[in-house]
Amino acid sequence: MIDKALVDRKMVLIAADVEALRAYGAMDLEDYLEDPVTELVVERYIERVVGRMVDINYHLLTALGEPPPRDYFTSFTALSKVGLLPGPFAREIAPAAGLRDRIIHEYDEVEPSRVREALTSILRDVPRYLAHVQAFLDAKAAEGDAPTR
Repeated sequence: MIDKALVDRKMVLIAADVEALRAYGAMDLEDYLEDPVTELVVERYIERVVGRMVDINYHLLTALGEPPPRDYFTSFTALSKVGLLPGPFAREIAPAAGLRDRIIHEYDEVEPSRVREALTSILRDVPRYLAHVQAFLDAKAAEGDAPTR
């Protein structure tokens, strides 16, 4: 069963973090790269946004009777198989999971310019992701075949 309250709460938190990121996205590259604290703040926001998106992905997939995805990347591409995201968009947004892993686990030094590129992608793609999730939830509620709490 889809827990709509859980998904809604995470979507609100994601939207707030994306809104906070807009100020950093508006900075020119030189100013952005000049202050190492800026990169740390942006990294943390990206980590939170992507982590919450992954939480939503896993919840929706398992609530719809799908097996848990094998990894965070697949949690995005699997959404296209249940009709939640268009395939090309799912493949476009899925790499955000890899950046999140590099940030959290510090596998490699994360280049500030790569974080800035990711910020641009987050600001472009996350609102689209949220719109797709909302449309899916609305459609399921209208169908009445996917009970929500």
